[in-house]
Amino acid sequence: MIIYPTDTVYGMGCDIHNQKAVERIAQLKGINPKKHHFSFICYDLSNIADYTRALSTPVFKMMKKGLPGPYTFILEANNQVPKLLNSKKKTVGIRVPDHSIPRLLVKELGAPILTTSIHDEDEVIEYSTDPELIYEKYQNLVDVVIDGGYGKNVASTIIDCSGSEIEVLRQGLGTLEDIL
Repeated sequence: MIIYPTDTVYGMGCDIHNQKAVERIAQLKGINPKKHHFSFICYDLSNIADYTRALSTPVFKMMKKGLPGPYTFILEANNQVPKLLNSKKKTVGIRVPDHSIPRLLVKELGAPILTTSIHDEDEVIEYSTDPELIYEKYQNLVDVVIDGGYGKNVASTIIDCSGSEIEVLRQGLGTLEDIL
């Protein structure tokens, strides 16, 4: 398990094929892995076809314009997505951040990494942004914390492209208008 910066907020992740690590992340976050919507980071658009069904031309053009960038695209999953990640779901979130650290991690690992945001317990700040505070909190819970400087406090924009209509599920750093 690793904590790393992205172009939006700090994330926690692991190899999508490491079931024990995925379960540890779910336990740490207090979520049921069979019900939670997981996303994963790919190196670039060429990786996406390995885990999703065929994309329509408009969705592909939108992704090509927005990635790498502050977007998570919900797409129809194919049978290459590990069962733990889409056990009851037919979709998967795909992210290609505009940040060299998570993309280099994926490239060196040779596989996408499951990703989930690092939330803060503060009532005012939603996401943890200080790498030193993140390290203090998680140093004994994860294997590595990468200090990439202060993170942003705005998550990625989640765009659902799995149905007949494109829908923004969470407005984050990116805007739909910028990639249409």
